[in-house]
Amino acid sequence: MSRFTPIVRLFALGFVFVLFVAQTQAQSTRPRRVARGTQKTTTDKSASDPLLRPEPTTSPTAKKTSPNDPLLDVEPVKPVANTVAPADTKHAYLLLEQKQFAEAAKEAKSLAELHPNDPEAWKIAGFAELNLKQYADAVKDLEKATELQRTSKQDDPNTEGALAQAYLLSERYQEALPLLVAATTRNTAQPDTLMIYYRGVAEYKTGKTADAEKSFNSVVKLNPKDSLSLFYLAQIALAKNDVDSAIASLNCATVNDPRMTGAWTLLTSSYLRRAALSQDATKADADYINAVRAGEALIKLRTDAEAITLFGQALIGSKQYARAAAALEKASVAQDAAPVTFYLLGVAYSRAANFPKAIAALETAAKKSPDDVNVYRELGYAYEVSKQYAKALAAYQKGAALAPSDPDFKESIERVKPFAKA
Repeated sequence: MSRFTPIVRLFALGFVFVLFVAQTQAQSTRPRRVARGTQKTTTDKSASDPLLRPEPTTSPTAKKTSPNDPLLDVEPVKPVANTVAPADTKHAYLLLEQKQFAEAAKEAKSLAELHPNDPEAWKIAGFAELNLKQYADAVKDLEKATELQRTSKQDDPNTEGALAQAYLLSERYQEALPLLVAATTRNTAQPDTLMIYYRGVAEYKTGKTADAEKSFNSVVKLNPKDSLSLFYLAQIALAKNDVDSAIASLNCATVNDPRMTGAWTLLTSSYLRRAALSQDATKADADYINAVRAGEALIKLRTDAEAITLFGQALIGSKQYARAAAALEKASVAQDAAPVTFYLLGVAYSRAANFPKAIAALETAAKKSPDDVNVYRELGYAYEVSKQYAKALAAYQKGAALAPSDPDFKESIERVKPFAKA
């Protein structure tokens, strides 16, 4: 019995900033003593939902058709030809074989209306709708086919596998999971890595992270070059604060699929995260350089403001301030430029001793994100170095109001207050 050969695709990736890296690096290069500030992180869909959504190209378990493809796609399979039910489904089946999915669905639905107890008509309709990305209709028709098959004690794993995928494509992971467990625990000579992968996705999305990790590890054991499973394993590792394992998985994923933008994005931010947490300055510097290299690969694939901003953050971490400012200037003119872009641009200009431009960028960041304590820390510093003491005092006081227990603001206020009154 034949099986599906789906096209696997992750949802489009969001983007994980590790802004506290920039803040830590920014403070370490000041010509004055500054205590560590409150860590700042950017909100991102990948932070709230670690299932990132890259645009992978062909991999051992995946085929990519267009950037708008869903998580999974399917190619036609050959359902068991109907030789028992009263409906004549031969022509509908032939249309399905010829990939004339709309015609096959229309004919099979007509047959199903005339012969509502014929599972084969419902089955062909469901397969065709699955290929047409009409997932809700596919679920209904495949559910009907499965129900009829079970009633007649003619269970068909092929139909159940199609229904599992229809559930998954419809984001009905809870319903997909038992079917996928059944599909992957049958006694077969050849393990189906695709169905194990789908099982991992369903487990991940239903919060069964430990089970998902086992499933993805099983796929990688069978196929070490499965970039999508490696990507999921990196997500799971980061959730456990195992940054080393995440970086190892992401490096393998990007080698196997160099155009996986989500993996490059996460690899860049993972290097930044490890550098910020490192107690070894030499290792931290090496991770900042690796973050730059990963960021360079990323911006070859993505040129949006988020990607460039992450790359700029990596450049700041590696102390390439002029280059960071140039990159972040490009990101700042985009319509979707976030407040963090202007904050990082201000940091880059400040570290490059271009305080007028630093002030301009940080003032914009303050307008866009008025409750961001780190912006006022940097803005106060830029004003102070520029001898604009009254403005420096106002910025420090604003920061102190947002973070009243921060000793750095208290010290800064006392330091500039005499000059602000002069």
